Amino acid sequence: MGTELGRSVLVGLIGRGTALSRTPRMHEVEGARQGLRYVYTRIDPAEMEGDPSFEEMLRAAETCGFAGVNVTHPYKQQAVAFLDTMSEEARAVGAVNTIVFKDRRREGHNTDLWGFAESFRRSMASERKDTVLLIGAGGAGSAVANALLARGVGTLLVADTNRAGAERLVEALSARFGGVRAAVADRADAAAAEVDGIVNATPVGMADHPGTPLPVACVEARHWVIDIIYFPMETEFVRAARAAGCRVATGAGMALFQAVRAFELFSGLPADPEAMRATFDGFGPR
Repeated sequence: MGTELGRSVLVGLIGRGTALSRTPRMHEVEGARQGLRYVYTRIDPAEMEGDPSFEEMLRAAETCGFAGVNVTHPYKQQAVAFLDTMSEEARAVGAVNTIVFKDRRREGHNTDLWGFAESFRRSMASERKDTVLLIGAGGAGSAVANALLARGVGTLLVADTNRAGAERLVEALSARFGGVRAAVADRADAAAAEVDGIVNATPVGMADHPGTPLPVACVEARHWVIDIIYFPMETEFVRAARAAGCRVATGAGMALFQAVRAFELFSGLPADPEAMRATFDGFGPR
């Protein structure tokens, strides 16, 4: 660590409604633990005048000497148009949540995929052949879908209020994984009766998007349920699933492991997942 001690690393998070994000603190504490001057700042157009575009915010971060940025809702798919290169995972997903500025080039990565896959492996590994309902076909949904099929889920039903988006995702999944392992679900509530697991990959349940992604009456004790949202940590959907007797995982695991991988991309140093988990848990439930 001797040559790294005191090195400055400036990174940020571009997205709307990020005030409760735990990612900045996880990065900064891990950077300090490793002897870096590590600064992580939020770039949230909802808190700015003039409603800047994603391109304007990205260019400003690059001009200011950032090592890179994380990208969150609603920009993960839009960001693809502003990259020079993409990792294999990001190309497969068609969305990025991490952009590294290197040698005047923008490298796009998707650490959401790795983060969800690692969290799923640890929390739901025994359910690998199940039929799963995925609600949400956006950038996060695409990462979750690829991770689920890569982890061996048998059949994936994709539901989205934007049916065309669900169809595009299923087409991409079929091209990558072959066979008929993915299909569009016409209605999430009807599909819930056919599946073993349910994953919410929509913003529904966040503080500024209240509600549940499907009627809670559709959730039964036989289901396992994952909600990738972590602020609030316990969404209305998670509470309903717990009350129904379901095995439940929150978005904490995905949030942790995507941050671990992003830290490594930004800093070039290996991160300690347990140290970053302690920082994440230090916020307490909310």
